[in-house]
Amino acid sequence: MIRLFRFLSRFPLCVLHVLGAVTGYLTWLASPTYRRHLRENSALALGAEGARKIRSAVISHTGKSTLELPKIWLRPPDEVLSYIRRVEGAEVSDAAWRAGKGVIYLTPHLGCFEIIAQYLSQRMPLTVLYRPPRQAWLQTLMETGRTRAQMSLASADLRGVRALMKALKRNEAVGLLPDQAPKAGEGRWIDFFGKPAYTMTLAARLSESGANIVLVWAKRLPRGQGFELHFQSPSRPICGTTEERAREINREIEKLILQCPEQYLWGYNRYKRSRGAGQRTEDRR
Repeated sequence: MIRLFRFLSRFPLCVLHVLGAVTGYLTWLASPTYRRHLRENSALALGAEGARKIRSAVISHTGKSTLELPKIWLRPPDEVLSYIRRVEGAEVSDAAWRAGKGVIYLTPHLGCFEIIAQYLSQRMPLTVLYRPPRQAWLQTLMETGRTRAQMSLASADLRGVRALMKALKRNEAVGLLPDQAPKAGEGRWIDFFGKPAYTMTLAARLSESGANIVLVWAKRLPRGQGFELHFQSPSRPICGTTEERAREINREIEKLILQCPEQYLWGYNRYKRSRGAGQRTEDRR
């Protein structure tokens, strides 16, 4: 698999995106579970008709997000960054960094989220939270692709959480995927597009340090032209208790996703019930 990734990394991005679109449709055809998750999750947010209208694009972009990984992870940093054609809201990120209180960058599974850390780590020290995969070969690829100039990796465990907290104390930046389903005991049941989802509270707890929160996502441009980065401040202050902060973060992530719903990973099992995670709100009624 590593050899295959290295081979694919030499293809032009436009070719990888074509292959990715085909892969997306093959996955759709082969996996009833994936089809069910994609249909149900997108309908929750967009309604049945809205979800149906973008379904083809969602399937295509999901495949593209996989086939672009060899290029993002294994090509030289200068080449990877050359695929970023435009940056919107850079002043938001710059202002948060200049404030000197640390920055928490939050991006959902939207667009090409892998390229964001590569961009940021060229400008500031960045510690990124990640969940180690079960496959050893994929672990090797992830570590190779994500270990860049000023980027450090923090595994999703107690040691990793401490690494994030230390980075913020040094007034550095950290990056998280706040819509990733946490392990049992690491989250709370909070509505996401109107349905209780077991939601990580780590981003909320880190925000209690006083660090600035910046929302960011990378839009995939058509015909393999590259990507467009979008930085935004939360539409309202993230404050209150840990649960209140987590609830606000979920709302902000929903707004971000709705800016480009066809590039969100709706097939991700966001509403899965982790063993030991307790009861959902709807189960207690």
